[in-house]
Amino acid sequence: MLQIQFSARIVKSFSSLSALPSSTVAFSTLQELAANHKGLAKVILKKGKTQLFKDGSPMVYSGAVDRIIGRPPPITGDVVLVSDGSEKPIGWGLYNSTSMFCVRLMQLEDEAIRDASCALDVEKLLERRLDDALKLRRSLGLPSADTNAYRLVNSEGDRLSGLIVDVFGDIAVVASSAAWVEKYRPAVESSIGRINAISHINWRPSIDILKEEGLNVSNLKNFKACSHLEKVKVIENGIFYTVSLEGQKTGFYADQRENRCLIHSISKGLRVLDVCCYSGGFALNAAAGGADDVIGIDSSLPALELAKENAQLNNFDPGRVSFLKEDAVEFMKKAVSQNEMWDLVILDPPKLAPRRKVLQSASGMYRSLNSLAMQITKRGGLLMTCSCSGAMTQSGLFLRTLQGAATMAGRKITVLRHAGAACDHPIDPSYPEGAYLTNYLLRVL
Repeated sequence: MLQIQFSARIVKSFSSLSALPSSTVAFSTLQELAANHKGLAKVILKKGKTQLFKDGSPMVYSGAVDRIIGRPPPITGDVVLVSDGSEKPIGWGLYNSTSMFCVRLMQLEDEAIRDASCALDVEKLLERRLDDALKLRRSLGLPSADTNAYRLVNSEGDRLSGLIVDVFGDIAVVASSAAWVEKYRPAVESSIGRINAISHINWRPSIDILKEEGLNVSNLKNFKACSHLEKVKVIENGIFYTVSLEGQKTGFYADQRENRCLIHSISKGLRVLDVCCYSGGFALNAAAGGADDVIGIDSSLPALELAKENAQLNNFDPGRVSFLKEDAVEFMKKAVSQNEMWDLVILDPPKLAPRRKVLQSASGMYRSLNSLAMQITKRGGLLMTCSCSGAMTQSGLFLRTLQGAATMAGRKITVLRHAGAACDHPIDPSYPEGAYLTNYLLRVL
């Protein structure tokens, strides 16, 4: 009798299993899982190219593709399988028929099998990756009582290639630089909107990059998803800022947060110059750290207006903190001619090498700028110098360029600190192209 009851339970259990959703059924290969998704195209890799992507590189370049199997052929934004030369899938991703990035890999096979609920499902994967990104920032103490401006999603570093999300208080600013992000905009906004602290989403497509992605940018929706908001106030390391939602990039450079904090800690009693100051981040930290005199210069009037507004917001004495509309080169040349020097100089120019092909000419510009900056730094003083050009950072040439600048200036430099972006800007080591910011603190002799 016991045997019969036990057998009946087994039969009932199997009956229940058959009624479960397919995501709970175990699959041993991605090929088996994909069998439930009819019409998926396969992108077949060339011989010898597979290992690169098995090792985690998320960007399948068109030159790595041997052929594409699918009728009808896939179109931009479609989910596709990525397979080795024997047509065995190694993962899945999102296809682009125009871009040099033929596929952005979203999951490799082992992860897809381990978590089949997200496999081949962009919307569910978006939710999972955003949850993971949010948990990471919480573990880093973001947001906090003294910092509510931070990066929530850092493209490949958070395994969502082409998507950047910065959070400023209760506003999420989305920087879209991939065709798939535009296609799945409603899903992206929905996933972000589920975060309790977010009340508004500002959508900012990266027009130049999206052109290269093959999009007709004239058809893009207006990026002002919260158009009634032009500015928002945030706090970072205890300093208040007004962020222009129409400003550069996403409106605020959260990547320099930890470098600004260092300036705060070393500025007491110093005379400080912030070159290319934008909205005053380094200058304000120097003032908050007890600098005797701080000057910020920039050629952009809107940036300077923000910087001045931020100084007032923090009740800094205008006699101690001032901002001037000046060309960086001309200002520094004039200071050299007048033998005017500062204890601490910060040089954070705009991106000078947007492409590797202009790296040589950009290196010359970086060398000249830094040579001038070193000449107006007191002997024994400090220079914090930055490059936000990915091509420069990835080339490893920046320090050599700085050494060349020192020779040109007749100075000697020593490196006190080498840093990159803040820790809420993770980088995938299998995609080193994600590293773009280099920051050196130098002693100038």
